[in-house]
Amino acid sequence: MQLTPRYLVTNRINVLANEAGHITEYRPVYQRQLQVYRGIDNKLQFRLLNADQRPISTNDKTPVFVAFDDSDTMLFESDCTTSDDGSSTTRGLFEFTITESALRSVKSQYLKYHIYLKDTTTNDREITYSNTGFGNDGVIFVSTEMYPGPKASISVPAFYESSDVAGTYLTNAVVAEPGKNGNEALHTSVIYTDEFAGDVVIQGTLTNQLDGMAENWADIATVTFDGTETEPVPTNFTGVFNFIRFKTETVPTDKITKILVRN
Repeated sequence: MQLTPRYLVTNRINVLANEAGHITEYRPVYQRQLQVYRGIDNKLQFRLLNADQRPISTNDKTPVFVAFDDSDTMLFESDCTTSDDGSSTTRGLFEFTITESALRSVKSQYLKYHIYLKDTTTNDREITYSNTGFGNDGVIFVSTEMYPGPKASISVPAFYESSDVAGTYLTNAVVAEPGKNGNEALHTSVIYTDEFAGDVVIQGTLTNQLDGMAENWADIATVTFDGTETEPVPTNFTGVFNFIRFKTETVPTDKITKILVRN
């Protein structure tokens, strides 16, 4: 039996407020790069210190957390939750939770964050610092390793008229990724139309290499349109295929605007 320990610890960072205008000694704060994970809520804890590295009460201040992406676009700005109850143990402590929804559309990347203090009476703002050079940036790495999120969809090329069968329109084949799928492989296609009326047949093949000559295509599913659809039409189908393509016997020009596939 293998024993592997896991740790539940508090992610705590010190934050420096130069309230009295004193020159601060060299003690970098925000010194540790934060790592958060997409797909869950991430709770971060901070402690507010003065120039002498002593905790400062946050009872009359509201810490505000601000995060930016690498193009300096602000992703979120929100008040932190103060846990300072006046005791020496909790003095200066506050927390901020980066929620699952806040990171839902954020790719794996480095973010910058700042923390400033807002006076609860006057709403005046006071910046907190990350070093003696009065920098105020902290770094967060957003990891997608825990919950990578959905795979990107494949855009299917436009239809062309078959040179073998008149009146038949085909798309070029797209890879069905058989190596990543088991026997119950699920595929999803979404067809975008504009007043298209007719059938679209999804076809698959086990041919290892497409050469335009010895290919055996089998019908997998048929999607029927009556021309009144105002929303994209999704279709799920299962099976292990090397390639997938779409076929119709109705002129699709300007009527089928886009097809997406996710294997």
